[in-house]
Amino acid sequence: MLLHPNWQRVADALRRQGVAVDAHALAAAEPHAKRELDTPEQVRASSDASRAWLYFELVLSHASVTLSERTSAALTELCRYHEQWNLWESVAPDAGAALARLRTAGLKLVVVSNANGTLGAHMERLGLASRFDLVLDSYDEGVEKPDPRFFRIALDRSDSQPETTLHAGDLYEVDVVGARAAGLRAVLLDAAGLYAGCDCPRVPSLDALTQALVDGGL
Repeated sequence: MLLHPNWQRVADALRRQGVAVDAHALAAAEPHAKRELDTPEQVRASSDASRAWLYFELVLSHASVTLSERTSAALTELCRYHEQWNLWESVAPDAGAALARLRTAGLKLVVVSNANGTLGAHMERLGLASRFDLVLDSYDEGVEKPDPRFFRIALDRSDSQPETTLHAGDLYEVDVVGARAAGLRAVLLDAAGLYAGCDCPRVPSLDALTQALVDGGL
């Protein structure tokens, strides 16, 4: 929700393989791919890393790209890049202002992310690390969301209490289910409006989340 894949880099990798697709089309397809993956069965049967290839194939399919050996070659190239640098390198446009407002409001800010061991250095590279009190990478901790142990690690390290902590994320089965299992409140970032009727608060953007927190609406 804070960082997104660099869809221009993805589009460029596909173009080198002779597959033409616009970066904006990929970005528009991504919420639908994530929603398709966001089921109890899928999350229980896989890890964040093992879902990655399927995630990108679903993005391509929702962007009307036919899967082929050429798309597989592009995804292989992108996986190598991600392992070294982290492909989630596009910062949400409203992130800077939102984080500044939350900090001004006196809130403690913690990142709890399913990642690949590069998150700390990656956040430094993007100039975001200093905006948070704590950044936790699931690879480093040996446990990932939705396992409640990951959330409890975050509570312990940040000296926080579950009853006064809110977790925000963009996957219901990973973020909301995991946070609730650890005793936290949870809110779902639903930018594309794909979770109508879900049993938790929803916000359409980081800016809306920030406003609700500052106003005391969450």
